[in-house]
Amino acid sequence: MQRLKGNGVSPGYVMGRAYVLHSDDVFSVPPESISADDIPKEIARFEDALTRTRAEILGIRKKLSTQIGREHSDIFNAHLLILEDRTLIEDVIALLREKKVNADYAFSKVIRRYFQAFSQIDDEYLRERISDIKDVGKRILQNLYGEEKGALENLKEKVILVAHDLSPSDTATLDKNKILAFVTEIGGPTSHTAILGRSMEIPAVVGVDNAIQSVKSGDLVIVDGTHGVLIVDPDEKSVEDYHREEIRFTAFISELDKLKNLPAETIDGRRITLASNIEFHDEIPSVISHGSEGIGLYRTEYFYMNRSDLPTEEEQFRAYKQVAERMNPHSVIIRTLDLGGDKFVSSLDVPHEMNPFLGWRAIRFCLTRVDVFKLQLRAILRASSFGKLKIMYPMISNVQELRKANEILQECREELLREGVEFDKTMEVGAMIEIPSAAITSDLLAKEVNFFSIGTNDLIQYCLAVDRVNEKIAYLYEPTHPAILRLIRQTVENGHRNNIWVGICGEMSSDPAIAAVLLGLEIDEISTSPVVLPKVKKIIRSLSFADAKELADKALGFATGDEVREYINGRLRSVAAGLLDE
Repeated sequence: MQRLKGNGVSPGYVMGRAYVLHSDDVFSVPPESISADDIPKEIARFEDALTRTRAEILGIRKKLSTQIGREHSDIFNAHLLILEDRTLIEDVIALLREKKVNADYAFSKVIRRYFQAFSQIDDEYLRERISDIKDVGKRILQNLYGEEKGALENLKEKVILVAHDLSPSDTATLDKNKILAFVTEIGGPTSHTAILGRSMEIPAVVGVDNAIQSVKSGDLVIVDGTHGVLIVDPDEKSVEDYHREEIRFTAFISELDKLKNLPAETIDGRRITLASNIEFHDEIPSVISHGSEGIGLYRTEYFYMNRSDLPTEEEQFRAYKQVAERMNPHSVIIRTLDLGGDKFVSSLDVPHEMNPFLGWRAIRFCLTRVDVFKLQLRAILRASSFGKLKIMYPMISNVQELRKANEILQECREELLREGVEFDKTMEVGAMIEIPSAAITSDLLAKEVNFFSIGTNDLIQYCLAVDRVNEKIAYLYEPTHPAILRLIRQTVENGHRNNIWVGICGEMSSDPAIAAVLLGLEIDEISTSPVVLPKVKKIIRSLSFADAKELADKALGFATGDEVREYINGRLRSVAAGLLDE
């Protein structure tokens, strides 16, 4: 038996047979000599594989277009272009003819040459195309083999997927009825894979070192997506423990489900709003099914990524309108473009920077690329007449940025008025508080907006000077650090003194124990992943507001984050037994 640790990013317990998805070694194909007479047959086999691959990709693109919209399915246009690359095709055929080797080997040799060439290009966007080439290349090889090797969409049995990472086409074809859980070697809680797992409610563990080397397809494994554990070849005791945990977890989820239609209200009547964070509008069913009272953070930069052109105003309008209508009468907070940092778009010519997280990103980018910014603002304004939309600016660091953004928004309003286009003239406008300077000057910023939403992922990173994806200093990333709690309290107090409401939309609020402290700090709205909302609601409904305030006051008095954590966990175990371990 082997017990491997990773990050639990989607809760739940599953036991089943592993299916190991090898992504890179698939290109290590041994050569097979062929006769001159076999050359036409091998070329035909290669061309047939290209045709079948093209049909598969067109099918995936069509499926995605139906499910989540054309803007996201267009990522596969790049895959189709690779399939039509005449240089690549002719190189394979030439090698096949010259060396008299099988098509599988000729193709694998040529495609590996492409990997090497692209990896040496001094252009970040082109280097990133390697993943597209690998994705397409893998499909071509599978079709050359003439078997369904590695084709997730054609799995015959329910499995637990183990992979180094999941490619776009792999993730797009995950079938919840076949994939019981998944484990990857790389990725973190905010990775696309993790977000997908949570939105599909598939138990998942990411960041498991050497998972591929430790598991073989067919091995019996247990995945604990709650605590981030993978057990390979479990012993009898582990199996018994798993069955016990599975029963308990099922009962726990069933109990939480009863809270779905109840308000997030304390025992003594203090009520707050529980909303969801989303990237794509196909997450809305999960948002609704978990009892969310709106969308507190709709990230829009994904419209701009994985495509060669910019989204039009009309395209954005249709997407925002759809979300507004489906969530009505609940509100939807649309965060304006937050590109830069770790999110790049080839069509926007954002240069590589020495310190991208401190550089030209988010509102800083939008205030200099007003053409791009105005298209989005106009689209949001137009969609606002179909529901209850709100606008939020990311990465605000001072009053000047806020005023400039509002001036541009006002220009858009005046344009639409002149054009006779309807929009919500009372739409609320807010600022994301995620930079220490914004929290410290929140008394000044509060006079310029209708609400604050505290983005704790970045606030913690910037306040504590800790790169949140650097595993060597991960121990410094402390949501319960006294500095973080004090900045939150200061922001809430300044917001309320100026009669605006204050929400929180970072991952920190997904922890029920911390959510209790946030409640005591008088946060008005908590927005997080839909799947964890029932747990947050449970802790809120288990406490009185007076108890939560006492909890927060005590927490603010400790000297270290560990002391805060120990104290709140100890206090809350007595009122919500079992909740903190899930």
